[in-house]
Amino acid sequence: MKRVLVVDDDPTVSEVVAGYLDRAGFAVDVAPDGHTAVARAASLPPDLVVLDLMLPGMHGLEVCRRIRTAGPLPVIMLTARGDEEDRVLGLEVGADDYVTKPFSPRELVLRVESVLRRAGAATAAGRDAGAEPWLRAGLLAVDPAGRRATRNGAELALTIREFDLLEYFVRHAGQATSREQRVWGWEFGDLSTVTVHVRRLREKVEDDPAHPCLISTVWGVGYRFDPPQPNEGGVGHGR
Repeated sequence: MKRVLVVDDDPTVSEVVAGYLDRAGFAVDVAPDGHTAVARAASLPPDLVVLDLMLPGMHGLEVCRRIRTAGPLPVIMLTARGDEEDRVLGLEVGADDYVTKPFSPRELVLRVESVLRRAGAATAAGRDAGAEPWLRAGLLAVDPAGRRATRNGAELALTIREFDLLEYFVRHAGQATSREQRVWGWEFGDLSTVTVHVRRLREKVEDDPAHPCLISTVWGVGYRFDPPQPNEGGVGHGR
């Protein structure tokens, strides 16, 4: 049984969310504030955290940073409708998804199931590493089976979505991808979400993220992955 930690200072929201998750077959813990959430996550590690951004004592962004210091942990953030800046910041600190208030509890359960399903697939793929050859593009190497990526031999710390996006780009080098395209089978919510993920990925794979050479912006369309020239190493299979 997967364990979900719900962090919200509104007892009504916590009660409703916990009830829906419980009926969906999850074990649920509830924390009313950030400090309690950090302590609860350390003593009884959850499989996923549903985290409200506006918390007393400690902002949700800081809670997210602290609970993820021990390792990757899926996080779905709850934000007030219209607070785009908070949603962007949440994604920048590594949240896997967000839901705006007011929200449908059923939709939230579906989001939880979707994120956990992707995280579970990543874990299973890691156990079956080697099933598919690595993909290479210059200094970048992507292991689809083990869901790992390296740059110049150093492993990249990528979120689930960042890895999916990088793998998609490498597999579809030279092809323009629109922001609206559902690249990985995820619902983005709005276009700013796509922009944030691309920016975070650029920070990890580009020499100069402010002047990207690998992930180019195609104005009016979206993005394109431009592999290095042949003398720098091309995209292909093999170790």
